[in-house]
Amino acid sequence: MIRASFGKTVARSMLIGGLALLAVPAVAGCEAGNNAPTLEFHKAASGAYSTSTPVHVSNAFVLGAPTGQSVPTGSAASLFLGLFNTGASADKLVSATAEAVNPTTNKVEGPAASSVEISGGSVALPPGQSTNLTGPKPSLVLKGLKQPLDSGNTVVITLKFANAGAVQLNTPVQAQANMYATYSPPAAGSPAASPAASGTASPKAAKPGATPGATPSATPSASASPAPSKKK
Repeated sequence: MIRASFGKTVARSMLIGGLALLAVPAVAGCEAGNNAPTLEFHKAASGAYSTSTPVHVSNAFVLGAPTGQSVPTGSAASLFLGLFNTGASADKLVSATAEAVNPTTNKVEGPAASSVEISGGSVALPPGQSTNLTGPKPSLVLKGLKQPLDSGNTVVITLKFANAGAVQLNTPVQAQANMYATYSPPAAGSPAASPAASGTASPKAAKPGATPGATPSATPSASASPAPSKKK
């Protein structure tokens, strides 16, 4: 009897343990679904942080190309980040710059882009509130890349605030894959159309009474002089 009771107890314990192990992937799957980026709100898993000023910066990263590709020279790249104004007064993000970092020496080697465009020209930061520039469409765009942008590299981003001053961040470049696959690159802007040069000179103004399209003769026609009359 004791041996039978013990066997039932062991079997029951093994059954409970097996069910518990099966439940672990289900819980993990739920957590992955809750933390996965959506089109309504993006929360970056890793990025640059700064708490050096009253405006705290979190989860800053530059969106690269899909895995195995580079964002080409001359094009644009998206910049995503979160801002939180811990101060008692309003502030504003007024400008930003981007510098390239040599992946071998880890030294800044010049501008990474010709400019950093802020949607709307600036970003208002109310006191005690967060402002998430986290997409899916970018509010900050690196325009006119000076060299190809490779995932895994670093870009030094400097954010300038009206009151809090400047914040510098060593910002990672994340490939547009996995949890970053739904972040959006900048919209392709169509360049301003320049007027095409005409190969023919513009025609001169026609004289009053002239027939449209008629080509004026180079030499004016001479009028015939009347023949002298003979004397009888």
